Amino acid sequence: MPAKMPVKTETRPNQGGVAAGRPIRKILVANRGEIALRVICAAKELGLQTVAVYSEADRYGLPVRFADEAVCIGPAKSARSYLNIPAVISAAEITNVDAIHPGYGFLSENADFAEVCDTSGIKFIGPRPDVTRAMGLKQIARAKMKEHGVPILPGSEGILESPEQAQALAAEIGYPVMLKAAAGGGGRGMRVVRSAEELPGLLAQAQAEAEAAFSCPDLYCEKFIERPRHIEFQVLADEHGEVEVLGERECSVQRRHQKLIEEAPSPAMNPELRERTIAALKRALKAVGYTNAGTVEFLMDPAGDLYFIEVNARVQVEHPVTEMVTGIDIVKAQIRIAQGEKLGEILGGPVRLNGHAMECRINAEHPETFVPSPGIIRALNLPGGIGVRVDTAAYADGVIPPYYDSLIAKLICHGRDRAEAIVRMERALEMFVVQGIHTSIPLHADIMRDEEFRAGQIDTQFIQRFLERRSK
Repeated sequence: MPAKMPVKTETRPNQGGVAAGRPIRKILVANRGEIALRVICAAKELGLQTVAVYSEADRYGLPVRFADEAVCIGPAKSARSYLNIPAVISAAEITNVDAIHPGYGFLSENADFAEVCDTSGIKFIGPRPDVTRAMGLKQIARAKMKEHGVPILPGSEGILESPEQAQALAAEIGYPVMLKAAAGGGGRGMRVVRSAEELPGLLAQAQAEAEAAFSCPDLYCEKFIERPRHIEFQVLADEHGEVEVLGERECSVQRRHQKLIEEAPSPAMNPELRERTIAALKRALKAVGYTNAGTVEFLMDPAGDLYFIEVNARVQVEHPVTEMVTGIDIVKAQIRIAQGEKLGEILGGPVRLNGHAMECRINAEHPETFVPSPGIIRALNLPGGIGVRVDTAAYADGVIPPYYDSLIAKLICHGRDRAEAIVRMERALEMFVVQGIHTSIPLHADIMRDEEFRAGQIDTQFIQRFLERRSK
């Protein structure tokens, strides 16, 4: 596919953006792959112009093809392209955009980037920088949630100051405990400590990993729950002080803290717990001045109690399952919130959950060894039919580069109930054909047939048990 040449336009100073009263007419998408294409589609449906930025490795990507304009911002390595703030801002100024949508990953939760956008007179489609910064420091987020009645795990009130403090706290709350990086996620800077003897060594390991990953060695400590469920609530908040929660998602099927399958609603949730949690979240998020989209993540213990763990101040990879059960376009809502619209107008009425939705992340990796599998897609057939949705930027003869996350598509299925969603997912996975590279499709097909999964008996250790069963 030939690349669309970057469109050069006359440069003019950005005079304050939306904050100064100019409406959003053009959006730059500071991301790549399926989420970049997703934002471009939402913007087009709202009648807005779009600008794609791309690295040299993504020159022939579909976001470049379908955006109104495209600008190359650097070589393949993300540090010199998608994470290069001056390059992204330069592209925004050259193309005279009014707003930037960061998608997920890369710069989406970078408060410094949001501040630079504001300084440049460009609307950042996301929370305010101060809120993003506060929610990114997990010890602050924990304190804010606790203050407004959101249950949190027993743990440190702030960052750990010394190994001695960590030892005393762990003894107080009881082993096992979890050490977590205060400034990060994705499983990095995390260690489970099961005894006082192993704490000093694991503390040093977690600090070193956090420093390498996030340039911040700070850790906090909390009680570790054995075999928890991972449940998150989708939030939308406008710039007029209104907050709405669009129900929850079950994200327990994960490997090495990376989610593989998500569904909405959670099979473990009951209406009373849902409503109680939603009420507490609304109080807390209004108090911190949260705006735009976000996700509040919890662990559920075997007794069915929820405990707050963190806030993701951005749209999530798995947002489509919530869209399927609510009928609400979350990315469009993000843009409309950034335009100053009220949440009541955007949602058009009370949030209702309809049926059940499930998402499988189709990754470019071997389904048994999990080794990454970049390369050229030689043939591609996407499934369809009632209740089936595919979010992807992949195409036949397209290249899956080795430089980025291995996600190549999200397969989402909706049904009247969980059983129908699973049946549709089985059918859709069978129809989903990708040739030329390995994918996780066979893994997902096996999971759909697993009796434990079908019964909804899942937790964050499910995939380990499943892989052990499959290997026998």
